[in-house]
Amino acid sequence: MQKSVRYNEGHALYLAFLARKEGTKRGFLSKKAAEASRWHEKWFALYQNVLFYFEGEQSGRPAGMYLLEGCSCERTPAPPRTGAGPAGARDALDKQYYFTVLFGHEGQKPLELRCEEEQAGKEWMEAIHQASYADILIEREVLMQKYIHLVQIVETEKIAANQLRHQLEDQDTEIERLKSEIVALNKTKERMRPYHSHQEDEDPDIKKIKKVQSFMRGWLCRRKWKTIVQDYICSPHAESMRKRNQIVFTMVEAETEYVHQLYILVNGFLRPLRMAASSKKPPISHDDVSSIFLNSETIMFLHEIFHQGLKARLANWPTLVLADLFDILLPMLNIYQEFVRNHQYSLQVLANCKQNRDFDKLLKQYEANPACEGRMLETFLTYPMFQIPRYIITLHELLAHTPHEHVERKSLEFAKSKLEELSRIMHDEVSDTENIRKNLAIERMIVEGCDILLDTSQTFIRQGSLIQVPSVERGKLSKVRLGSLSLKKEGERQCFLFTKHFLICTRSSGGKLHLLKTGGVLSLIECTLIEEPDASDDDSKGSGHMFGHLDFKIVVEPPDAAPFTVVLLAPSRQEKAAWMSDISQCVDNIRCNGLMTIVFEENSKVTVPHMIKSDARLHKDDTDICFSKTLNSCKVPQIRYASVERLLERLTDLRFLSIDFLNTFLHTYRIFTTAAVVLAKLSDIYKRPFTSIPVRSLELFFAASPNNRGEHMVDGKSPRLCRKFSSPPPLAVSRTSSPVRARKLSLTSSLNSRIGALDLTTSSSSSSPTSHSPTASPPPHTAAVLDSAPADRAGDSTELSPCRSPSTPRHLRYRQPGGQAADSPHCSVSPASAFAIATAAAGHGSPPGFNNTERTCDKEFIIRRTATNRVLNVLRHWVSKHAQDFELNNELKMNVLNLLEEVLRDPDLLPQERKATANILRALSQDDQDDIHLKLEDIIQMTDCPKAECFETLSAMELAEQITLLDHVVFRSIPYEEFLGQGWMKLDKNERTPYIMKTSQHFNEMSNLVASQIMNYADISSRANAIEKWVAVADICRCLHNYNGVLEITAALNRSAIYRLKKTWAKVSKQTKALMEKLQKTVSSEGRFKNLRETLKNCNPPAVPYLGMYLTDLAFIEEGTPNFTEEGLVNFSKMRMISHIIREIRQFQQTAYRIDQQPKVIQYLLDKALIIDEDTLYELSLKIEPRLPA
Repeated sequence: MQKSVRYNEGHALYLAFLARKEGTKRGFLSKKAAEASRWHEKWFALYQNVLFYFEGEQSGRPAGMYLLEGCSCERTPAPPRTGAGPAGARDALDKQYYFTVLFGHEGQKPLELRCEEEQAGKEWMEAIHQASYADILIEREVLMQKYIHLVQIVETEKIAANQLRHQLEDQDTEIERLKSEIVALNKTKERMRPYHSHQEDEDPDIKKIKKVQSFMRGWLCRRKWKTIVQDYICSPHAESMRKRNQIVFTMVEAETEYVHQLYILVNGFLRPLRMAASSKKPPISHDDVSSIFLNSETIMFLHEIFHQGLKARLANWPTLVLADLFDILLPMLNIYQEFVRNHQYSLQVLANCKQNRDFDKLLKQYEANPACEGRMLETFLTYPMFQIPRYIITLHELLAHTPHEHVERKSLEFAKSKLEELSRIMHDEVSDTENIRKNLAIERMIVEGCDILLDTSQTFIRQGSLIQVPSVERGKLSKVRLGSLSLKKEGERQCFLFTKHFLICTRSSGGKLHLLKTGGVLSLIECTLIEEPDASDDDSKGSGHMFGHLDFKIVVEPPDAAPFTVVLLAPSRQEKAAWMSDISQCVDNIRCNGLMTIVFEENSKVTVPHMIKSDARLHKDDTDICFSKTLNSCKVPQIRYASVERLLERLTDLRFLSIDFLNTFLHTYRIFTTAAVVLAKLSDIYKRPFTSIPVRSLELFFAASPNNRGEHMVDGKSPRLCRKFSSPPPLAVSRTSSPVRARKLSLTSSLNSRIGALDLTTSSSSSSPTSHSPTASPPPHTAAVLDSAPADRAGDSTELSPCRSPSTPRHLRYRQPGGQAADSPHCSVSPASAFAIATAAAGHGSPPGFNNTERTCDKEFIIRRTATNRVLNVLRHWVSKHAQDFELNNELKMNVLNLLEEVLRDPDLLPQERKATANILRALSQDDQDDIHLKLEDIIQMTDCPKAECFETLSAMELAEQITLLDHVVFRSIPYEEFLGQGWMKLDKNERTPYIMKTSQHFNEMSNLVASQIMNYADISSRANAIEKWVAVADICRCLHNYNGVLEITAALNRSAIYRLKKTWAKVSKQTKALMEKLQKTVSSEGRFKNLRETLKNCNPPAVPYLGMYLTDLAFIEEGTPNFTEEGLVNFSKMRMISHIIREIRQFQQTAYRIDQQPKVIQYLLDKALIIDEDTLYELSLKIEPRLPA
């Protein structure tokens, strides 16, 4: 019997009798015993959803029964036969049919059965499946959802009926009042009737006069009324009402489109996947379907009701009352909060399900449905994310055109405030979705897949094309030339940088990406970045001249494999600087966190995570800061609103530096502060570093544990392990011409058992990639250690080398494992000092003298070195990626130079810090930034070419390449400061955003040139040939990823002067028309350029996007949210969104095309004498093909 089931014994016996007599299925089956693998033959009878079994066919009392409701039945393979026996008996047992009944109750053991024949077994399985009522349960669930939906409708109708009832009661009262007034007027009329009866008939002339007077009064009234109506039509109020009605019509159209999208999501994906999950071999489980779609069906039902209400309001036009609809909609919009909260998880579940080939194949089949229009499931899951902001913007526009005395003004304002409150709650859940979609798009492009991109903590930084230089034996670079076609073709790699990993891929002819088998996925924690070639290596000496100093190296030391080196070439020095800055910032972010963790945990009773948790200023809202629930790359809550002081405090907090915060701050700081304030803060942190950490954190930091004082280092056998770092702490290694070789410093200490041995590898300026080979590395079970040595052993080290820092302790000596340690009374080096010691040894093989031996354990010394590193990190990022700030502000440049020179004069400066400071100074002092790219001035000079080509002599390839070159030159000349503040929409736009206006002007001139060239031909055939040639040029631009050029040409062909030439278009081939339709679909503005956005996601730079798309996004952000809150706090969430768009623009700006300039072609493209104005074009079009008579 099943557990936890109450039944009436008499009723059960009666049901058993009916089962024996009228059972759906009856017969003998073998039942497996629960205590042993033995089978007992029983007589089974199935009645409705109850399965009885008897000891024999004649037994009157059942031996047991099973309730089959909610169970499932499946076939099982025959159990293996281990015992010896006759072969015939074993064959007979193998031929028997085995199946199992699984119950939905927890703790209920499955029922294992078998029968002699396969046909009988299938009949039993079918009968049990019908008795489980599975289909009825599914139908019950569907009916329950419909019931809930209908209950909501009934409640809504009750509210409406109640409102109508009150209105009817008010109208009845008004009718009674009017009836009483009519009765009173009738009585007055009856009393006056005798006086009128005695009056004599009026004179006919008087009647005529009265008639003329009546006509004149009517004419005057009509004339006055017409004047009133005309004045109202021209009044601002009428214009406002017309705009208001237009907003409502647009809102209805958008709601219709949104309901259609939800319909496709539910009926094209959700319901088919539910059916697939119920199949015999489900490609996806019901839980995964629920996780992916959650309450999408409920959202669809809700908006269908709202859409019907909007259409009903349109039927009552021009009276458009919408406030009551929003009153009904608002209480139900909380379901969006649950959907948004689940959105990130749903994308992860979907990505995991796509690993199943059957599911991926089925999903592609659903996505191939014509109703999807080529959109993927992820796109449909994203549409609900933007619906609440769309309602907010619509209500904002409605209120802008709704008078203050309007009947529904207050209701609309209330609805807008509620939606903004809900949007603020949802904003925390939306912040990560863009990054997740980017990661998933890249992961889908990689044929082999990439599991690390499914990690939500991976943040995309940049991508681009680099050339990988092949290497030969002993790590020496092969003698190749940068201009070699084979190197460009075979060595070109598509590189993707994330916060934790660096991906190197090759691109196949079909556009798919393939990870390199060796070195395709590089973990940044195992990498050492080398910016400049080694001056002491003969190969590297030539490589700098051979590659034009465009190469950089990444030395990878995996813990379970041999070290190797990856050498990459950038297209230009500017792009190399951008790559170097981003990679080093990611490496610094990882290693600085790790090293500070070691330092804090060794010198304090409180660990770093607990320290951050204990610092309420990092996660608790206050009057001057507000946090979101989303964590940044340092696992600290992101800032939503904050004062300028708190933002500067976060920028200089020595415990962590998030690369996403740094990028956002440097992109947008000029909105809420000035560069002088930021530089003053950095200078203050360098001079007074202890002000960078709050008092509470300093107390936790200096709460030293007594076990850390005077404790000697233990050997590698200690049960406590240390964390391993394969390269120096922050600041990338930049190799210089030092004669000293590289070595390793290893420091072993009794730290927490979860941390591995702290191995601070230092790469000297003379070490080559061959030094990382397995033969040159020490054995894995040995390590070099630091020992204390008396000062008198220093020998000739007492004299300081001019290139060495005096702050490095000279009593520290290097000893190989197994060597005899020197006897010294000095305290051993603690891991708290590892940061300073390892950094001091980064550039030299033997540390120089240091007068104060106690300085190695000085926490203040560590904090000062960390503060210096932080200031240099920020300045390096600022100078390398935001050079325009210093080109336009000479005062800022001089102040930074003075600060760096002051840093160089610091007597305690470490060699690596000195080297980093010198690199920043060199980059900042270069007047010519080695920009080999074409500039706008160069374009103007090219127009002085003696002779230009004509359109007929130019090929489509030449035109497309030079158009792409010009478009990219104009596009990349835009400084990112012009994207802030919507300057392109102001009255003084030419002064505030001159380069954006030049880009717009260039777009219009190129479009005018295309239209003018077509209209210059008098005969139809020549015009048709010109159209076909320009379409071919647009298609080549598409292949070159110049989507701005595609839009320039398609916009020209869609002008009224060209589009109306029916005879000319009749001569154009069908292939050209089909190609043009494809190009127009790619750059269409439908759905906020959804097709163009998807195309840009899947293409790698160089590319020229359409600038208007990004300007629309920035305007959307600027108009939707303010820069400051009512309390005066900076809206840093808005800054983060603006920075995301600017980073995407700059990604396309920084990667240049490798196209040779052709002055004659450029002169043709820039010749303004060929351009015809719009009015003249249309007049010429009418002359060529006159209008047909009506």
